[in-house]
Amino acid sequence: MAFVIPEGLAPEVYPMAWLLGHWRGEGVLAYPGIEELAFRQDVVFDHDGGPYLSYTATIRILLVPDSPDAEVPEGPVWATESGFWRVPPERPEDLPKDRHPIEALISDPSGHLSLYVGAIGNGRIDLVSDLIARTPSAAEVTAASRLYGYVEGDLMWAWDLAAFGEPLQSYASARLSRVTDQE
Repeated sequence: MAFVIPEGLAPEVYPMAWLLGHWRGEGVLAYPGIEELAFRQDVVFDHDGGPYLSYTATIRILLVPDSPDAEVPEGPVWATESGFWRVPPERPEDLPKDRHPIEALISDPSGHLSLYVGAIGNGRIDLVSDLIARTPSAAEVTAASRLYGYVEGDLMWAWDLAAFGEPLQSYASARLSRVTDQE
């Protein structure tokens, strides 16, 4: 099935058009001091015609089902975030022609505002934190990186964090499938 650029999408964000839509799937998170947890995530990339995409994501912990045949129930929200992704107008000279610069501004209700910079192209997005600001009561997070990939029609992602005095290391990853209107 051929991908069609949605009507009204700003040309500036064409390199990110494949992200548009609702994605859902399962993943795992673990970090020093945090026991490994399975989760379900919903991610939505949308647009309103401006030169950016809006982004929302919610992670819910998965609970142990009552029986082996039962569906795995969702538990409490572990994390939620929202923000905006854009392709900046200036292109770094050293960036390969098949990649585009990308910036993402992401905030979460636990008191973090993160600015990521990176590149997008060939179904892959590489982001590294340029700035992580926090409220006085938020946990200390000093660096982060995110990798997204379009693999066999799914959105795969991995998130590394440097937090709580720990060096940059794996925090969470998931495989998400596109949710259609019929689901």
